[in-house]
Amino acid sequence: MSAFPDAENHVWFAVNRTPLADGWVSESMDGKQVAPFMGDYQDADVGTLRIRTLPNFWNHSSCDHGVSTRLLPAGPQLTAIRVCWLVDEKAIEGRDYDLSKLMPFWQLTSEQDWHICERQQKGVNSSAYTPGPYSTFKEYNVESFVRWYLKTISKSAS
Repeated sequence: MSAFPDAENHVWFAVNRTPLADGWVSESMDGKQVAPFMGDYQDADVGTLRIRTLPNFWNHSSCDHGVSTRLLPAGPQLTAIRVCWLVDEKAIEGRDYDLSKLMPFWQLTSEQDWHICERQQKGVNSSAYTPGPYSTFKEYNVESFVRWYLKTISKSAS
């Protein structure tokens, strides 16, 4: 199931299962399982379940752990970020999983994304910036959200 913000239908989420590369069972640095199975999983080769609510939340869950990220506006050009790693409720840190194996994959990719966002904001703040079109291939969800947002604030201003 997948849906994105749509001003007409008020859809604001996406859910999909994504296969991992051959030989990988977890979103870890080496693709190996880093914690016990979560819930009822009995097979490691399930890919990832990805859940997104726009504009500011996503979760990626493998067979052994999940990572949830939430972004909240903290000012005109400041964002508060909260990332939570989730494992099975019976798992015990130091025995069943090691944080140094659990966290690096998403810590690295998140920090890279944040750096890109900071650089993008500097570009937008530049006097040379002029808006361009969104990519219809990769940014359709962002464009839909912006249309929904603009429609919503124009209603509240009326």
